[in-house]
Amino acid sequence: MDAIFMGEMLIDFTPGNEKNSYVSNPGGAPANAAISMRRNGLEVGFLGKLGNDDFGRFLLQTLQQESVNILCPDLTDEAVTTMAFVTLYENGERSFTFARKPGADMMLSVNDVKEDDINACRLLHAGSVSLSAEPSGEATRYGMKLAHDLGKLVSFDVNYREMIWGKEEAKAQIDQVLPYVDLLKISDEELYFLGSEEQIPERMKQYGISVVIETLGARGAKYYYKDKSLTVEGRSVTAVDATGAGDAFWGSFLSSILLSGISRREDLDESSIALALRYGNAAGSLCVQKMGGIPALPYREDIEDILYVL
Repeated sequence: MDAIFMGEMLIDFTPGNEKNSYVSNPGGAPANAAISMRRNGLEVGFLGKLGNDDFGRFLLQTLQQESVNILCPDLTDEAVTTMAFVTLYENGERSFTFARKPGADMMLSVNDVKEDDINACRLLHAGSVSLSAEPSGEATRYGMKLAHDLGKLVSFDVNYREMIWGKEEAKAQIDQVLPYVDLLKISDEELYFLGSEEQIPERMKQYGISVVIETLGARGAKYYYKDKSLTVEGRSVTAVDATGAGDAFWGSFLSSILLSGISRREDLDESSIALALRYGNAAGSLCVQKMGGIPALPYREDIEDILYVL
């Protein structure tokens, strides 16, 4: 496998055409990013727990239809499949209300993380939502450390959700895994977790992080690498739904890194990072023009068709 994405897969309920109506779509940041990478032509595995219910079976079928390797196929009876209700605003931005008390994604355990799977991949990705509860927190820390110790690229998305936990608690958990991270994604609204924009280079040296990507919404994204930083502007489009856009960006950014032949942190270079940023920006701009997380994720040919415009 090229990459393993571990964490939550859930049902996104997005507003329907009728007042107070919702449409169910498959979602969850790690699952979105996994399918984004798969649509870029890479071999991907998903490691996360789904509930033994109709939604869980639907999400399992979604992964199968997308040809994603399912690394934790057993559905759990310990909790129902996690759900998120999405509120959309006029500019395409959104907020979430989670039904996760508990949710099936929280039930991922250390026993679900197989060393043979990690050893067979080039990159492991995780996000902070998995750190917000146990046993998924322990499993995520274990998986990230194992991948780091095995010399794999490790990616992490801060992806803070205030409806799930408080900032101080989240920061304490995120700080524990930063020493394992090579590629860090953080939004301009999440800079608290690194102190400030000015402190990013210092934090990179403190934790040994190779690359930090700061997403700036419609303004594009900024990379930090070896005491250098550069903003790559986004593409101007009319946004209808930002759900999944950050995951389309990150899944495609990571895809570009791997497609460049990079499998170790030592192989990273500024030109590959800048190219991956442009590639990710193009993917994100395509995603926001459609409704719903996974259904809106673009394919490699769609991204390459518009890259020359950027």
